[in-house]
This record gives sequence, C-alpha cells and structure tokens, in this order.
Amino acid sequence: MNDESAGYQYGNLYRSESKVYPREVKGRFATLRRLAMFVLLGMFYGGPWLTWDGRQALLFDLPARKFYIWGMTLWPQDFIYLALLLIILAVSLFFFTALAGRLWCGFACPQTVWSEAFTWIEMAIEGGRNKRIKLDQGPWTWQKIWKKSAKQICWISLALFTGYSFVGYFVDVRTLTSELLTFSAGPWAYFWVLFYGFATYGNAGFMREQVCKYMCPYARFQGAMFDHDTMIISYDAERGEPRGARKKGSDPGKKGLGDCIDCTICVQVCPTGIDIREGLQYECIACAACIDACDTVMDKMQYPRGLIRYSTERALEHKQYHLLRPRTIVYSGILSLLVIAMISAVTLRKPVILDVIRDRNTLYRDVGRQGIENSYTVRVVNKHNIDHDYSLSVSGIDGIRIRSASELSVAGESVFSLPISVTAPHQSAVGGQVIEFTLTTTDGSNITVSEESRFRGPSGD
Repeated sequence: MNDESAGYQYGNLYRSESKVYPREVKGRFATLRRLAMFVLLGMFYGGPWLTWDGRQALLFDLPARKFYIWGMTLWPQDFIYLALLLIILAVSLFFFTALAGRLWCGFACPQTVWSEAFTWIEMAIEGGRNKRIKLDQGPWTWQKIWKKSAKQICWISLALFTGYSFVGYFVDVRTLTSELLTFSAGPWAYFWVLFYGFATYGNAGFMREQVCKYMCPYARFQGAMFDHDTMIISYDAERGEPRGARKKGSDPGKKGLGDCIDCTICVQVCPTGIDIREGLQYECIACAACIDACDTVMDKMQYPRGLIRYSTERALEHKQYHLLRPRTIVYSGILSLLVIAMISAVTLRKPVILDVIRDRNTLYRDVGRQGIENSYTVRVVNKHNIDHDYSLSVSGIDGIRIRSASELSVAGESVFSLPISVTAPHQSAVGGQVIEFTLTTTDGSNITVSEESRFRGPSGD
C-alpha cells in the first residue's frame, strides 16, 4: 500500500505569497497617515542636524559612553533612565492598544512609515494599481526597464540616506558627511550605512506586509490586550449583508440586499491584502485605508457612511461602550506612576557623581602623632558641559581629616581621579567605622553630593 492509497496528502510547507498591489485611496485617514509619514520622516532625517550649545543635540556617542539629549548628558551610570523610558514605551503600547487596537501599527510604526514612502515612490513612477499589475505581468520593454530602473534608483537612494541618517545619531553627522564625501570614513561607518540601508530597502521595498504578518511579534500577542471595548476597524455585517451589486441610488431593501455592493475596493486598498469583511484578523494593521475606501463608495451610492468604521464589539452588538474598565485603569495607573517617576528622577538628577574607592591592599597605617591613616581614590564625574571647582571634606569620626589636597577642579563632561590620604586620632580610629565624604562646589553652583566609605583602624581589644 502506497502513501496515496492510504489517504495521505502532501502539501508544501512553504506557500509563496502573492504580491500585494495596494490601491491609492483618499480620505481623512489617508491624509492623516500621509501627514504622519512626512512628520515622522522629517523628524528622523532632521534629528541629527539639530544643534544645542554648539554641539549635536541628539548624539549617542557609544565610544565615549555618553548620550547627548538636548541639554542633558547621560552617562553609563544613568542607565536607569533608559530602562524607565523603555518600560514607559511598553506600557504606553499596552494602554493605547487596549483603547484603540493597533493604532501604532497603522500610523507610526517605522515599518509602516517607510513602506508608505516606498509605495508612494512606486505609485508615482509606475502608476496606479492596475498599471502596476499590468507592468509586472507584461514583457520587458524599454518603458518597463526605465520605470523599474527609476524606481530602484529612488528606493536605493532613500534607503542609503536612511542608513546614513541613522548612523548620524551615533557619529557626529557633520564629520560623518565630510568623511563619506571624501571617502576617508572608517570601514565600520560604510558598513553600518550599507547595513541599515539594505535593511530599509528589503523591509520597506520588498517584504512590506510580510514583516507585519510573519516577523513582527506584536501581531501575535495583540489579542491578549484586546477586549470587547477595544476600538478596532470593523465591518458592520448586520448592515452590509447580504452583499450584492446594484445601481447607484437604488434601495437595497427592495432587493433584499445590505449596503455592501461587493466592490472589493476595501480589499484592493489594504496594504496587507486582507478582507476586513471576514472579521478581525491579526494581519490588520489598523491603517484605516478600508474605511476611506468604503466611505467613498457609500458617498457615490448615496448611502450613509460607516459601513466599515472604527468601532467596538460591544457597539456592533448595540451595547454600551465602557472607556473605564479594569485593564485601562490598571494600564493608565501604571503609566502615570512611571511618568511621574521618570520626571522626578530627571529633575532630581545630580550633575556630579562621587565614587570613593578604599585602598584594599593596606588596611591602615600608623603615622605616629598624626594618628591612623587610610588611603582612598576619589573619582569625580562632572556631567555638566562646563568646568566646576570642588571642595572635598570628610566626617563621621572625631578629628578625622584629609591630609592631601582637598580642592580640585574637574573639566566639563569628564572624569577626574584623585588619590587622597585620610587620618584620624588613635583614640577615635578603632575598628571599622562608617565615614562620609562630601563634595561641594566652590564656584557658586550650589551642588553637593556625598558618599559613604569605611575607615579601618586597630581593633579595640
């Protein structure tokens, strides 16, 4: 008995997806989506060129381990702020998803934004949906060659400019520009420009909806954040069914039909190629293109708008919508606490760090009449971009003092290390006691920081 007679059926483990040719659509959501694209791309491409106090305003200088964000300089010790920011962004995503579904995906996700830009270039060169389909299916003529070549040149140019702009956030963009134009940049600069350019070209030019459908993890777990009151793009089946063609202005009730004329334009404009009339699907990125398309058709048919609209499952069932519900209250509460914590941490952030490292090779030294001596290394990190003068003092034991120089000057955005010796009288320096070093500015900036350490002396036995 062979496998076929036994009833086994074989199929391909991989199914090649057909290319999606989204149709151009006009409407309020299309205008909003296009506006978001220009604003976000403008912010991305223009960000590296902004300046603040004579330097690049947004620069993540990894070799120097410094992040410049407008007037603030973040050091490795400030990693907590980055962690807080990432947590805030994650909770924000959960909160807005619970309220309005995949709003982020449809209007602000980088994949959506760059795919929109690449599609716009494709439409401008190759034409509308039917023209692009006909062009791809037709033979290679001179017209097809120049259109495909022009599109690829524009795509590659935009992709390389994207890679160059991205690297400009990590390397001074003016220096990077000069070095790239004179071919004097290091190999890593060229590598990362090409790498991120290639990633943009591949994701936005070719994979497009495949990234949203198969690569993005958000598409898989978004359902866990939805409930019956989440705003989603919905097809009103009660109003639209049964579907059927009819003449403009005809009364669908007399024909036993719903408002949907089964024109499939909502499918043609979808960037992921789904049919929203089949219900909520994880491939839907909530771009609202189908809403604009359907509203246009309803206007032509002289029917009310809203056959496809932002709605909730409860609203479609004619039930009351609940904005305040357990998950939105919890998400908003957590988000508010995190934002308050972030603002407080940044506001109370000390512009100087004091580290005191005790010499562990020698517990203590008896220096005769001067008492017991301990050695330390004081490390001062000046986060300000201006120089500061400091005075260092010590307290915690009667008669304790710093033997070496206690006045120091630290340049802006630099680290200064100073070895010091601290002594205490014999009668006070017994065992291991906690002492406190205090660093105070002497230039009128009113900055004070403290750090505890231990002072070791003979045991009291």
